[in-house]
Amino acid sequence: MNIVVAQSGGPTCAINASLVGVFREAMKVQTIDAVFGSINGIEGVINDRLIDLKTMIRTDCDMDLLRQTPSTVLGSCRYKLPDSKEDDSAYQKIIQCFVRRQIGAFFYIGGNDSMDTVMKLSAYVKEQGLDVKIIGIPKTIDNDLCVTDHTPGFGSAAKYVATTMQEIIRDSSVYSVPSVTIVEIMGRHAGWLAASSAVLHANEQAAPHLIYVPERPMTLERFFEDLRCQMAKHKAVVVAVSEGVEVPESQSQQYQSGVVDSFGHKYLSGIGKYLEQAVREEFGCKVRSIELNVMQRCSSHISSETDIHEAEEIGAAGVRCALAGGTGQVMVFRRIRDVPYTVVIEPADAKRIANREKFLPKSYINEAGNNITDEALSYFLPLIRGERNIIMKNGLPQHFLIREDILR
Repeated sequence: MNIVVAQSGGPTCAINASLVGVFREAMKVQTIDAVFGSINGIEGVINDRLIDLKTMIRTDCDMDLLRQTPSTVLGSCRYKLPDSKEDDSAYQKIIQCFVRRQIGAFFYIGGNDSMDTVMKLSAYVKEQGLDVKIIGIPKTIDNDLCVTDHTPGFGSAAKYVATTMQEIIRDSSVYSVPSVTIVEIMGRHAGWLAASSAVLHANEQAAPHLIYVPERPMTLERFFEDLRCQMAKHKAVVVAVSEGVEVPESQSQQYQSGVVDSFGHKYLSGIGKYLEQAVREEFGCKVRSIELNVMQRCSSHISSETDIHEAEEIGAAGVRCALAGGTGQVMVFRRIRDVPYTVVIEPADAKRIANREKFLPKSYINEAGNNITDEALSYFLPLIRGERNIIMKNGLPQHFLIREDILR
């Protein structure tokens, strides 16, 4: 049989490592002939835009480069499969591609919305009596997938956020005048990534002095009170805030565009700039906001070795699951212990994961709702540990690239 693998949703530092895991494991299996990559996620299957990965990934060096290359090397999409009972035209095209290409298994590397595709497609394939295994491989820097302890991509993003935050702290502390620096961090409804900046506290750093996440309500009045308290203690106050944090509408400006994607998710950004202006008007002090933006998800030069290794292993586990007869499953991590850090990989029904979100435990947020507790550190710290030996060229990290004409 042949297999096909696709990548979907927002890029991460680890998503190509999962692709390596699928490819590497498939190459061990004599019954698997071609390993196809789908260009631009499920859209590539719908449009029969598949490439033979064996012609692209030829050496161990290629796989090493893939492991350190950020973003989705096969391209991505945010395509929402409709309800097949209302419109099955896309499903029919997928089936036609599977039959024409003799596909026996499909692996979809993605987040919440991608697992919706795994759930719907596996059910439809079963209804049609086609023996194609559909397996989900998780990824997202937001770390908001249910069931799994954490998601590939999160550890590297958390490492980048904490490292950058530490550098911002050093920069903000050099002047004698009081200042406030607000760092806006990705996180739509769940504050995992902003919360992970608290790992700096494990290194005896007081900053970030305030951390705000979407799981707890925030008002400008309370924010100003928190700032006054911290400014009385520290000359330079550093604040971490999730992009999804909202202030009551009566107090806020329209700092978000209101534009949504095909899954109905708003494109977020702007809370940092809004709070910057509010602080300037209230305190009249030196204040700046910094939006980390896409660097959070593509800074592979400081990726977590734990993250990259686990991303590859969970991709390989997906292949083993399909060969064992699994379908409609998503591979997940189950943590056994924090010290020594130990996880196992196992399958979970896609229905338990698709279109659901995992939020920060209440115990990870302090009583005042403006910082993260020490309890959270034992969860975060193992995920950011380990450094990779990056392959360099002319003083820069080298990346694995597929020709642009193939990706068009």
